[in-house]
Amino acid sequence: MQETPRHAGPRRAPRPELPPPGQLAPLTPPPGFLGAARAYGIEFEAGEVEALGLYLALLYKGNETMNLTAVREPEQAWTRHVLDALTLVPLLAELPEGSRVIDVGSGGGIPGVPLAIVLPSLEFTLLEATGKKADFLSQAVAALGLRNARVINDRSERLAHDRGEKSSGASGRSERIGGHREAYDAAVIRAVGRLAVAAELTVPFVKPGGRVLMIKGERADEELAEAAGALALLKAVHEGTAQTPTGRIVVLGKRAATPKVYPRADGEPSRVPLGVARGRK
Repeated sequence: MQETPRHAGPRRAPRPELPPPGQLAPLTPPPGFLGAARAYGIEFEAGEVEALGLYLALLYKGNETMNLTAVREPEQAWTRHVLDALTLVPLLAELPEGSRVIDVGSGGGIPGVPLAIVLPSLEFTLLEATGKKADFLSQAVAALGLRNARVINDRSERLAHDRGEKSSGASGRSERIGGHREAYDAAVIRAVGRLAVAAELTVPFVKPGGRVLMIKGERADEELAEAAGALALLKAVHEGTAQTPTGRIVVLGKRAATPKVYPRADGEPSRVPLGVARGRK
């Protein structure tokens, strides 16, 4: 299921066009990939590895006209992109059928697209601010036949304030329909920047009681210490950090509703990280 961009700005370049899936051969996983996935507890259903290979073929085709991946060798992408994304599966597999997951800053589709392929019982929203990348994601979702994924072209600083429209329910009480603020059971992000910034851009999307799963590197502990103030302001707590074959997953739990002032205006979370002393690098 795809969604027309809500706040898409004017296009600065022609929409990239991917060839029909039948004209692209799925990439074949390198030796060791299936064993590495199995060692982490990931088993594939029929057709899923082929679908993952087709996604990578689409990614590299799209990369010819835009910057979707810096990994130049497709064989390395099976580990650095696909396996990296799938390390989230054990944590997301705990969610009930129909749970909603948002991939914030999806870029070329990592981790959201591989997760949507192997977790068809969950509903994924791929949020991407750059129009050309959002166009690529929409075409990739259509080419892969992912009915459990939709693409939104918007900034998280804006979309996380969308509370939907007020409506009168059957009981006569006012309730909100649609919207994205505190509407998701989980948020995922491949966070290359500071954890305090990633937290401000993800936590407001998640319901109280939900989780944020961040794929991070070896500086995760240092960034967590720096983000202590931000987590307190956002009403989130660090529930644990899991070591994976490709890095670390930082798990945040949301304890209460996020104050309505967060996230702050476009770009401000990155310019002035929440709860971090000015001048600190």
